[in-house]
Amino acid sequence: MRVPELRPSSVLTSIRTFAVVLAAAVATPASAQEWPGPKSDWHGFDLHSFEVDGRPCRVTRPANVAPGNPWVWRARFPDFHSGADQLLLDRGFHVAYMDTDGMLGNDKALGHWDAFYDVLTSRFALSARPALEAVSRGGLFAYRWAARHPERVACIYADTPVCDFKSWPLGSGEGRGSEPTWNQVLVQYGLTQEEALAWNKNPIDVLAPIAESAIPILHIVSLNDEIVPPTENTFVLAERYRALGGEIAIIEVKEGSEPSGGHHFPHPDPLRVADFIELHASATPDPDDYFTMRGTLDRCRHRFERDGVGKVVFVGGSITNMDPGWRSMTADYLRERFPKTEFTFVNAGIPSTGSVFGAFRVLHDAFEGGPPDLLFEEAAVNDLHLKHSDTNILRGMAGLLRRVRSSGSSTDAVVMHFVDPRHMKDYRNQRTPGAIAIHERAAEHYGVPTLHLAREVTERIDAGQFDWKRDFKNLHPSPYGHRLYSASIRRLLASAWEAPLADEFQPVNHVMPEPIDPFSFSAGDLVDPNLVSDRQGFEWIERCDPRAGGVGGNVREGFYNVPMLVSTTPESGFSFSFTGRGVGLLTASGPDAGIIEYSIDGTDWQSLDLKTGHPRLHLPTISVLADELAGEAEHTLRLRLSGDRQPGACRIVHLVVNGE
Repeated sequence: MRVPELRPSSVLTSIRTFAVVLAAAVATPASAQEWPGPKSDWHGFDLHSFEVDGRPCRVTRPANVAPGNPWVWRARFPDFHSGADQLLLDRGFHVAYMDTDGMLGNDKALGHWDAFYDVLTSRFALSARPALEAVSRGGLFAYRWAARHPERVACIYADTPVCDFKSWPLGSGEGRGSEPTWNQVLVQYGLTQEEALAWNKNPIDVLAPIAESAIPILHIVSLNDEIVPPTENTFVLAERYRALGGEIAIIEVKEGSEPSGGHHFPHPDPLRVADFIELHASATPDPDDYFTMRGTLDRCRHRFERDGVGKVVFVGGSITNMDPGWRSMTADYLRERFPKTEFTFVNAGIPSTGSVFGAFRVLHDAFEGGPPDLLFEEAAVNDLHLKHSDTNILRGMAGLLRRVRSSGSSTDAVVMHFVDPRHMKDYRNQRTPGAIAIHERAAEHYGVPTLHLAREVTERIDAGQFDWKRDFKNLHPSPYGHRLYSASIRRLLASAWEAPLADEFQPVNHVMPEPIDPFSFSAGDLVDPNLVSDRQGFEWIERCDPRAGGVGGNVREGFYNVPMLVSTTPESGFSFSFTGRGVGLLTASGPDAGIIEYSIDGTDWQSLDLKTGHPRLHLPTISVLADELAGEAEHTLRLRLSGDRQPGACRIVHLVVNGE
């Protein structure tokens, strides 16, 4: 059933001149604008050099701009520890820099920053809330500007930052200090020695407005830094910021290099920095970032990080099966996040299948060879198009999640709601789409995180960040749409894994609640149809192709040249005995599909039309014939092919049974 995955110089002199050049520009996405100044190459990306307000500036452009035009603003040393910036450029971020170095973060420098911000946000429509990156003395710039404009800052990442100029360059504590630079501070800030010693507008002093705006912060420091000692800078800032209710994380490097006085070191984790910035500065218009985190994803993380192995399964329909697409992008991210881990990725995407199909096949497609560590599931689009009732959609999704929990209680799962135009219409009318509401109910009951991708696409389109027809294309996304899906998945994973896993962490299996529905398809299974009895007129075909014999049409991968129980003869039939709460058929139903009649335990005969509504497509279709039987009892299904439609075919790939 499943298909395994194989895998310079400036040219302008002032902001006034710059404004003239851009006067005719409309505030369209930055990818559509022509950046001024000479262009050069920076790690494979286009870097544009120009001036704003008389200061040298540069902007590096991504090849594919992310929705909302997010960006990173480097305060100093734009080429130092640039690994995270290169990752962010790959993810669609711009990277900007204005050289105000000699001013050491004084008010004049902040004025230049205001001008640069205005140009980038108004003329080039970059996001109103960039991520600030501060290296070393860049901390003086970034924190003082963030305190002046907290509403303009998404997050702050700082690398060995100066947080108090009395520590550096003065060197009033344990650090070495720099007398020439200290004298420069006095000149640039217009302070006497006494005034500077009493000055209370260093980064460690201006944290209140930043904390009030709940701006997340990440620092990296070297514990043996003799230039900017963390005990006088980052650790003081962190203590004060936490006391104000702010959130800050610190990456600690044990030793920096000896020639740099411990101030420089190879960056240990640029991916964590990129994830932090993408999580908080991705320019989403909604504060909850379009995912609901329930519980943790620490079990699979422990497996990836500590055991060095991981099995990841992707269950869904044609959007999951698309390659390249969000699935391969997510696999690439996991390989990058855990470079020492030996991964097995399983593509269990089968086009035209939804949650009911998923419940009956998940044991075969996801658990063969052992339970997965992480399972992604999507069915919101196909559950909108298939004929299942709301009750059976709930029983399908709840059954799949319960099966995942009971068959591998250490398995972490994520449910994703992909977008369809009808979902968008519902959201615009202030309604949660029906199938998504049902999936949310099941996910909440079983403590499974969910990604609200349909709502995200709708609201970002309505916010003018991109266009459905031009960018996203349709419910089978363009590469642009797949990048958006994968970015949202990264943000969820980055949020779940933002803090380091504790050394003493021991994985604990998921708690299994009572069933949300006693008849959910949590014991769903696929049964060989060759096991039926009293067969009359049904033929076992080892390599059945539904298109044969002039039927034609298209057929899904995995549903031709495979064994099927087939009949086109009216009144042909069979019996099937089983124990369980439900029974049904998995058929390949196409343009010649017929009508069946069935009876369970001698009840009156009922009829079911196997046609799907797709005149030229043979679809893998699950038809639930009974779903509320006594689970402990043995039951008998009798089935026959009606003569009400000629020709009329019944091609059974599997019987399906929901066991005890």
